Amino acid sequence: MKTFKSMLMLTALIVGFALCSSAQVILPEVRIVASTYKYLNATDNREMSQPVRMLEFKAASYDVKKSEFYDDDYDGYYISFYIPDGKILAAYDKDGKLLRTAEKFKNTKLPEAVRTAVSQRFPNWRISQDVYQVNYFDHKDKADKIFKLLLENGDKRMKVKLNEKGEFR
Repeated sequence: MKTFKSMLMLTALIVGFALCSSAQVILPEVRIVASTYKYLNATDNREMSQPVRMLEFKAASYDVKKSEFYDDDYDGYYISFYIPDGKILAAYDKDGKLLRTAEKFKNTKLPEAVRTAVSQRFPNWRISQDVYQVNYFDHKDKADKIFKLLLENGDKRMKVKLNEKGEFR
């Protein structure tokens, strides 16, 4: 009886290990790329609209080497990203590193600092149109962000430029 119980336990143990080893799933290799963190940090503005942030993330995560246009002979690539509200022209090197961008978005949600600065300096004026431009350069580790606004007050119009901090230029 003891040997029967021992054999039963041994069989259950072997079957259990066999099931565990056959249940293992081999996952594909994960590649973590941190080369675009500088771009995302430089362009990050949590107050910008979701489409702007989405398109910037798409440009940051684009893999040139997986593109159908990729050829090892070329030193650089220019890729355009579009949405109805704006566009990004991004320059990548042959290794897929994001070198610079030129971005332009129309009629986006403005940051609070920009709205406040305009309302304080021009209290009776309203913002009728806005253009958000970003120029990122990898060697500078920063992005130049400019808001170009068209203000209206009755039949009067005025154009102003501000940075993301609400400082007039």
